[in-house]
Amino acid sequence: MAMSDRLLRAWYTGHPLLALLRPLECLYRQVVERKRARFVAGEGEIYRPPVPLVVVGNITVGGTGKTPLILWLIEHCQRKGLRVGVVSRGYGATPPQLPWRVSAEQSALQAGDEPLLIVQRTGVPLMIDPDRSRAVKALLASEQLDLILSDDGLQHYRLARDLELVLIDNARGLGNGRCLPAGPLREPVERLQSVDAVLYNGAASDPQGGFAFELQPTALINLVTGERQALDFFTAGQALHAVAGIGNPQRFFTTLETLHWRPIAHAFADHAPYSAEILNFTPPLPVVMTEKDAVKCRDFASPDWWYLAVDAVPSEAFAFWFDQQLLRLLP
Repeated sequence: MAMSDRLLRAWYTGHPLLALLRPLECLYRQVVERKRARFVAGEGEIYRPPVPLVVVGNITVGGTGKTPLILWLIEHCQRKGLRVGVVSRGYGATPPQLPWRVSAEQSALQAGDEPLLIVQRTGVPLMIDPDRSRAVKALLASEQLDLILSDDGLQHYRLARDLELVLIDNARGLGNGRCLPAGPLREPVERLQSVDAVLYNGAASDPQGGFAFELQPTALINLVTGERQALDFFTAGQALHAVAGIGNPQRFFTTLETLHWRPIAHAFADHAPYSAEILNFTPPLPVVMTEKDAVKCRDFASPDWWYLAVDAVPSEAFAFWFDQQLLRLLP
């Protein structure tokens, strides 16, 4: 097990040696709290876009279902006739210049896996740049937009925002509740009191003070042909190789088990690169992966490779609340 995996497990299950990291945690908290205080006071260079901006982020390290929820938000707004744009850091991307406009025909190496997935699924205009303020300016220079979504960026305090949505994995919660490196929190837990909404991935109903959303598997998509098959395409008990290079791979493997398949789990680091050699598993069985992994594997995929399409399904209460925010923010 890699050191990062051991540390992640310790954050969520506990380990006495984490106490040794508390002096570093104290320094980290001082830095992030000072940064937040300067933003609240309006100090430093803060860019406010001329259109509403919604940040979709988290305060924990690891996957919380952010990309599926962003896809839901995009499609929800598009159904209302709104022109939506997205900005992203573009983690792992190697574009020839920054900011960089992502298009559907680009490679994941160039555009980043999550930005490419979003563009291929929705066709939304999307700009990547670690400097999100610069990404927003470039996007607005090339597109007439009504609303911008920031993929992550909760802690990017050079960019003003109109709404902050924070996602939490309902099963893992906030771990030991401590900040990096003694725990999984990017900011102290008190930060949740200042955001506009907290959504719990995997919650069956709206918890007190928050909203529920679930990731619902919808179909199997063949990487080579694009063929779409119903979830009963594989019979119950089907053995298969399961590939997940996401923040919380176990959630994907558990989903496959709930579909009554027998996954042989292959967990990779978040945003991991792939090749045909790396995914050459034995025994020979169908391969099922996440959509985020699939955008990196189409060029060398085998005929029996599939990805599981999933959709975020937020509660009706959240959809109503979000519509009310849109009415408030948009002219």
